[in-house]
Amino acid sequence: MDRIYSVDYIKFYAIFAVVVIHVFPLDGFTGYFVIDNMARFAVPFFFAASGYFFALKIQREEVPFLYFKNFIIKLVKLYVVWLIFYVSYDVLFILLDSVNVQEKLITYFKQITFLNLLYYGKGTSGYQLWFLTALIWSMITVFIFIKLKQINVLFFISFVLNLLGLFGQAYTMFYKFPISSTRDAAYFGLFYTTLGVLFALNSRLSSLNKLSGRIFLGLALIGLFVQAMEGFILDKILSGSHGEYYFSTILLTAFLFLFALNYKKLGKGLYITKVGANALGIYIIHVFYLDLFNKFIKFIDLKHLSENFIWNVGYSIFLFTISYLTYDYLQKIKRGILQ
Repeated sequence: MDRIYSVDYIKFYAIFAVVVIHVFPLDGFTGYFVIDNMARFAVPFFFAASGYFFALKIQREEVPFLYFKNFIIKLVKLYVVWLIFYVSYDVLFILLDSVNVQEKLITYFKQITFLNLLYYGKGTSGYQLWFLTALIWSMITVFIFIKLKQINVLFFISFVLNLLGLFGQAYTMFYKFPISSTRDAAYFGLFYTTLGVLFALNSRLSSLNKLSGRIFLGLALIGLFVQAMEGFILDKILSGSHGEYYFSTILLTAFLFLFALNYKKLGKGLYITKVGANALGIYIIHVFYLDLFNKFIKFIDLKHLSENFIWNVGYSIFLFTISYLTYDYLQKIKRGILQ
């Protein structure tokens, strides 16, 4: 299977967008708001990329179930390791607080429910771990439907669920979907993962010419603008919630991925493409550094810096860089141990 450099290239911008989303305050001025909404393509793109490469591997493996099993075990191990890390980190700070320690510990562990632990991936300061649980359940569902040769049926089901899920996020002013959270596998991750699978199973998408690629890029840029405007209208005019995903996110993600498939060599040999290939590691680690440094900034009474645009840009670059370097160092240690 030829390497698709363009996906890793776009992942670089996507993971930086995630860091920006988490750094910039949601209640900032209009510029912050636009940046936040434009950056919302990132996580859907990660799901689509995961589904795409998973489906390609499944088609090429002599024993698809063996690859599927190993893939899921790898994701579960990753989730468990970082779940333990974030729980340990949270407990450490509760103990250091030394005020109402027992009460705070009880309250903390009460929120780590069975459902949060196994499905939502919530309950700790590592709130971004929801991506791993959503990906695990999405991949299990996708594999079942691939084996049943009913992936088109799953795409339709997941599309309907995703639209319903939007009423638990961006469109609550029209109707509040009665679910505590729709940012999960069923209402979010499954659709974008299945979208990536469909791209992998449809070989015609990889043979489109470069004119088509440029058209897809243009459509993706239009989608980026529409997504920002949709968020602006819903929040500023209709008084809805922002920092969410929209119907336009679907179109943006699809067009961006189709562009990547038609320019597979894009980013080849570039350092940022190598960084983009490690997007998952940056995604998992950056929240730790963000929480740690935010605590320090609050401790030295400099929290007002979060309102400064230049500070937030520099802070985002710093967190992104240190997260990547940490992940890269951890990978070197891992390879050394294995050797």
